Amino acid sequence: MKDPEYILEMKNISKSFPGVKALDQVDFVVKPGKVYALMGENGAGKSTLMKCAFGMYHPDEGEIIIEGQTIHLINPRDALDHGIAMIHQELQSIRTRSAMENIWVGRVPYHQIFGIRWVDDNKLYNDTKALLNELEINIDPYAQAGTLSSSQCQMLEIARAVSFNAKIIIMDEPTSSLTEAETELLFRIIHKLTAKGVAIIYISHKIDEILKIAQEVTIMRDGKIIGTWPSDELNTDLIVKRMVGREMSNRFPPKAHQPKETICLEIRHFTGVSRHSFQDIGFSVRHGEIFGIGGLVGAQRTELVESIFGLRKISNGELLINGKPVMVHSPEDAIQSNMALLTEERRASGIIPRFSVMENVVLTKQTANKAHYKKGLFLDNRKRSADAEHYVQAFSIKTPSIKTEIRYLSGGNQQKTVLARWMLINPEILILDEPTRGIDVGTKFEIYSLMEKMASEGKTIIMISSEMPELLGMSDRIAVMCEGHLSGILDGPTATDEKVMYLASSYKHEEEVLNK
Repeated sequence: MKDPEYILEMKNISKSFPGVKALDQVDFVVKPGKVYALMGENGAGKSTLMKCAFGMYHPDEGEIIIEGQTIHLINPRDALDHGIAMIHQELQSIRTRSAMENIWVGRVPYHQIFGIRWVDDNKLYNDTKALLNELEINIDPYAQAGTLSSSQCQMLEIARAVSFNAKIIIMDEPTSSLTEAETELLFRIIHKLTAKGVAIIYISHKIDEILKIAQEVTIMRDGKIIGTWPSDELNTDLIVKRMVGREMSNRFPPKAHQPKETICLEIRHFTGVSRHSFQDIGFSVRHGEIFGIGGLVGAQRTELVESIFGLRKISNGELLINGKPVMVHSPEDAIQSNMALLTEERRASGIIPRFSVMENVVLTKQTANKAHYKKGLFLDNRKRSADAEHYVQAFSIKTPSIKTEIRYLSGGNQQKTVLARWMLINPEILILDEPTRGIDVGTKFEIYSLMEKMASEGKTIIMISSEMPELLGMSDRIAVMCEGHLSGILDGPTATDEKVMYLASSYKHEEEVLNK
């Protein structure tokens, strides 16, 4: 029998969720040994299509064919048995288990004698070490996942997918938490896999990556395939136009805000509790300013802003808001001080997946001001619904209904929902940690426009970003951190990629960089 041309065929795939048709008669084919990029705005149906291919969702209609045979995938275990592995956009690590247990979860080797079995720790370690060495991933197999950075957990997910020896590996935003060096390592891994005949389906919003790694690019919009093109026939403008269905001449909104001279927030001598944490950090941020924080993974940016918000303890330091010292020992204290924090990992610490959009929007207001939504002994659902509807419309959140569980929304709409939650309490200071991670260009522009509007209203915005264009395009000033130290603060209009990267790689040469 002749080998089939395609290793995977998805024909006439349709899938609906309450109130929304996520996939509409989609056809998608994959050949061995090639990288297929899958692109589109948030909510276009990319992840839904791949979750059908991985057995997480069951299509309402259509068929899935692997190596010429029609199959009915019951669950992800079934997909793995058929040679399909998937790296998910949201990290799946079991935080209380070691790196090696995370890689081989469900497949841990055992000794067994007379019906009694126990884990073969030596084989588990040796197999993990061999796999990580082959992939050039530098992680201690014994390290607990909860102690690893987001990028290290992402590399664990990649190692786990490769460990199945799959014929098809689906990568959903695999570089969202990776540094440039780790991204290059991932590309080397991909080249090794495709050389062995493995097919890669690569979902990403990073157009530069797509044009570099993929041979073919398929673009989706509103649950349908718009078309498939060889990557060498595309450029950034063409991809964006086909993704959003319109021209986008600018990546960032025009700057309408003007930072004031008055200081809104100031930190002095902020120092973490461990010697590996941030050390002696000090800066001030003005009213109406967008203050960027850049640096490489491990620079302690997230740890710093979480300490400002009361999520982490400090061993030393002073926080002043509008010139007055403020004691923030918890997020409750921070909220009372008119601060808000959009966390780095929206699934882990942003949304409550099985709560509705309405419940996610009103959550903080309801918690901070228990009387606000009270109607006698009960909650005033009419008032809660009215607030939620207002922000769903104001933030252009695409949802069938405010009663829809937020887990059914795209990542970009989930992010806008969390932003809406904070805007409901009208904070004076908004801290955004990677606000557009894993979000398409159209939704990014919407979030940038919201930031611009808030700054124009005099709100103070602190933004951590690992995306250099975002950092340079949105920030009035940029503080750059390196290994827990503040390397320097650059003026936005004169900041360059080179200056930011120089400061991010060494905190000892601030004057040399700033004088360039």
